[in-house]
Amino acid sequence: MTRRRPPRMPLPTREGVGPSCIGLPHGTWPTIAEFLIERFPVITPQAWMERIEAGEVVDEHCVPVTATRRYQSPLRVYYYRTLDGEASIPFEEEVVFQDDQLLVVDKPPFVPVTPKGKYLKESLLVRLKRKLGLDDLVPLHRIDRSTSGLVLFSVKPATRGAYQSLFPERRIAKHYEAVVPWQEGVSSVPEVYRSRLVDDDHFMRVREEPGEPNSETRIEVLNVQDGLALLRLSPITGRRHQLRVHCLALGMPIVNDPIYPVLLPEGADDFARPMQLLARSLSFADPVTGSLRSFASRRSLLLTPK
Repeated sequence: MTRRRPPRMPLPTREGVGPSCIGLPHGTWPTIAEFLIERFPVITPQAWMERIEAGEVVDEHCVPVTATRRYQSPLRVYYYRTLDGEASIPFEEEVVFQDDQLLVVDKPPFVPVTPKGKYLKESLLVRLKRKLGLDDLVPLHRIDRSTSGLVLFSVKPATRGAYQSLFPERRIAKHYEAVVPWQEGVSSVPEVYRSRLVDDDHFMRVREEPGEPNSETRIEVLNVQDGLALLRLSPITGRRHQLRVHCLALGMPIVNDPIYPVLLPEGADDFARPMQLLARSLSFADPVTGSLRSFASRRSLLLTPK
């Protein structure tokens, strides 16, 4: 029998941060608190006790978890994730468009779209929830933390599915721009590049391998100047790191890419050298209103089109 999720979160959004959830697996822990302490060792037992005493750990029925509450499975437990000493990112996003259904945001580089790793309050989603007071906000797609440009968000759960279907059904046109190294008389690009992309041995990377292509990108040269070229990249498919790996495969890795061709160590962000990849534009027929939507980023790269 399928268990039904409660209609609303048992804990409210706080400073833009929604509650995290974990399902309690079958086990023999004496109390829920002891399970949480063992499951999340990076959080000290004292910190868990402080959260529990403050009423910040509850079950799916909004019943508080106490220090002595017996372990019960299956059950979902909600709590707030926190990060100590989260570094600030000195770039601001810009709201391009907002109505009752959609929010379009121009994301700066270095900002992750959703909370991940060492970023929570500095993620784009949490920033927007905090600034705009939109607790139901959900990104409809993702771009890499190093990539700047347009990100589309759903405002209302009731129409979210209609907008989410735009991406897997390829009913949305996405265009990127990238600055890459260029050698006159040597460098060249095909109009279309296809290859098979698979996960690399390192979880951060993707690589090409022989076989049936599962990725496709249309490429156009917009400008060449001083050993650099500005490319217009139009992904037909949406594989992870697709544009970055395709540029690398063509012998022209994107300028300031922190992963390709060399994976830089964690914490090596250089705010003066953002990766030169921009999600420039999005266009689609609105599945709710039927109107044509078209949005463009106002950010710039090292090169601009002629």
